[in-house]
Amino acid sequence: MLNDPPLLPSFRFFSLVLLCLLAAACSTLPDVSQLSATLPQPATPSSGPANASSRLNALAAMEEAVTGSPLIKGNKVSLLFDGPQTMTAMIEAIGQATSTINFETYIFDQDQLGQRFADLLIEKQRAGVQVNIIYDSVGSIGTPTEFFERMRASGIRLVEFNPVNPLKRFGRWQLNHRDHRKILVVDGKVGFTGGVNISAAYANSSLFRSRHRSDAGPVGWRDTHVRIEGPAVASLQLLFLQTWGNQHAEDLPDLDYFPKLEAAGDKTVHVLSSQPDGDYSLYKAYILAIQQARKSIHITTPYFTPDRQLADALIAAARRGVDVSLILPSVIDSGLVFHAGQSFYTQLLSAGIRIYQLQVSVLHAKTAVIDGSWSTVGSANMDIRSFLHNYEANVIVIDDQFGREMEKAFREDVRGSLQITLEQWQQRPFSDRIKEWAARSLGYWL
Repeated sequence: MLNDPPLLPSFRFFSLVLLCLLAAACSTLPDVSQLSATLPQPATPSSGPANASSRLNALAAMEEAVTGSPLIKGNKVSLLFDGPQTMTAMIEAIGQATSTINFETYIFDQDQLGQRFADLLIEKQRAGVQVNIIYDSVGSIGTPTEFFERMRASGIRLVEFNPVNPLKRFGRWQLNHRDHRKILVVDGKVGFTGGVNISAAYANSSLFRSRHRSDAGPVGWRDTHVRIEGPAVASLQLLFLQTWGNQHAEDLPDLDYFPKLEAAGDKTVHVLSSQPDGDYSLYKAYILAIQQARKSIHITTPYFTPDRQLADALIAAARRGVDVSLILPSVIDSGLVFHAGQSFYTQLLSAGIRIYQLQVSVLHAKTAVIDGSWSTVGSANMDIRSFLHNYEANVIVIDDQFGREMEKAFREDVRGSLQITLEQWQQRPFSDRIKEWAARSLGYWL
């Protein structure tokens, strides 16, 4: 779908109809059904940590070959589990900025949280730190122009990504191509990415690790972000600058956006992106990890409308004995996306895949952990839109310790979810089946 939190239904309908009318041809994802077969296979390991490490190295080498970009060693990666934790960490980093702040987001709302964020950025700009912002035109469609003009008047450089109004920028009008990334890079040394937007929807804690939660405020959105220090931050910075350049924006001030970065930790990181007509490296990395899985595939995603290859890869993994489990939402803001995702349930459940629907929070996290050692956190959903139409950014971490943190988070979310069984699913009303069929036929545009 085009958005995360809700947009006006009339706008969604208008956009969907308009896109269908304008589409002369549909792009497609590459054929990756035999991806693993085209690469040297890692040797079957015997028991022992050394062999497990060897297999991780082999998987890393395969991923480098598939994506064409190297994995980066020497990073510190911290998991941030919801909006308040993420905002606290980002605000702290921004407060310590001394030279540059590059910020890219899908949604930048004018609400209490958005105002606080904007005020801090304006304060840093006036203190001599150059602030550059990219915000998506559709994601921030409800935000008044005056909100951004106030920041621009302070000296902040702003770019509206692919404006909805075609008169705002000369060139090809690309309404269906959205910037869904969430990237913050401070001084070129500290980077953030994940699923959290700048919106009051994230102002309240989710019930994640609820036994540690002391407040009794409104339930928040369950999301995940990461904070990175080390050489991988340069890759996030590069993604931001490439997007800025692709939007034909004014040149940025000639500052040191790429300072020398020393090792800050022991995590091996791969920063991968997705964009229309790109190399589909994120999609390929996902498929490869699923095809190579031997023990477990644990995926959390709010929008689940996979293409046929991705669905087949999950089913094939389950049939060869891999524990494939999905945490999906119990409700989302788009009925079309919800029913399109549910159209896959019968086939997935029949193959032995476990499906859980999160009950205690609004699900927005986009994460996966495979075999307890390959993990990803980012902006990409498990849907065609993320891999084909959107600009997305995900961080892949190949590390056992980080994988254990991800597995712990997954198990806690399972405890707050309701499992959907095949027997239960087969009893759903016939009207729901019709909705699923109709929604799935529009999967390319959702």
